[in-house]
Amino acid sequence: MKLATLRRGDTTVAVRVNDNAATVIDGYIDLSELLANPDWRAVADSANGEAIDLNGADYAPVVPRPGKIICVGLNYANHIKEMGRELPEFPTLFAKFREALTGPYDDVVVPAYAAAALDWEGELAFVIGKTAYQVSESDAEDYIAGYSVMNDYTMRDYQYRTLQWDQGKTFEASSGFGPVLTTTDAYTFGGKLETRLDGELMQTTTTDDLVFTPAKLVEYISHIVTLQVGDVVITGTPGGVGHARKPEVYIQDGQTVEVTIEGLGSVRNKTIVK
Repeated sequence: MKLATLRRGDTTVAVRVNDNAATVIDGYIDLSELLANPDWRAVADSANGEAIDLNGADYAPVVPRPGKIICVGLNYANHIKEMGRELPEFPTLFAKFREALTGPYDDVVVPAYAAAALDWEGELAFVIGKTAYQVSESDAEDYIAGYSVMNDYTMRDYQYRTLQWDQGKTFEASSGFGPVLTTTDAYTFGGKLETRLDGELMQTTTTDDLVFTPAKLVEYISHIVTLQVGDVVITGTPGGVGHARKPEVYIQDGQTVEVTIEGLGSVRNKTIVK
């Protein structure tokens, strides 16, 4: 099953996506609200609200109001090696705030003062579907609602101002998220991830190159803090980022970043510097 949040005028609606059409899930303004219902799967599956043609639909961030967004750094083996580091024993965790989220096809407007070293990071994200605390890896999949795509714009100059990365990772409306949430029963982990800059392939790998899988991340994080329904975990980016290239390559004004994950769809954001 595929679910999404669509903008409609001054509000949004939660929908179930079927090919080129969507069905409104009546009574729920977005997936954040839907997932808060313990019976969200059954509610979404049985929805029979208004049908919406998805041609030209305005997608909001797929889960627009997560309580927490937890990011994982240095989690693809090939990216770790290109950055000259050893494979980690434990995940590197940092935070992103929900104000950083934007729709999967929205323009990303970057302040000129933060545009000197814009980089791309295509990432697999997953969303928590059941409250998780001290969960084992073997049980972790039961706590994941589904998977989606994240276009994690990174302001490298801000990121490396200090040893803490958050400041370069959470700029306002800079992370395209969506277009849909694909539930765990409809997604096979391990599909290809590709990132393109104005159509040129920059990153490509399969998600099974992750050092810490989604199940391992649920186990690790839930032994630190309770993962609440609707929380988002962004699992890291593969090799091929612009900052690691010689010479470095950064996103310029007017360029479009597209992230595609096999089985989940694509996020595509045009960069506007002003």
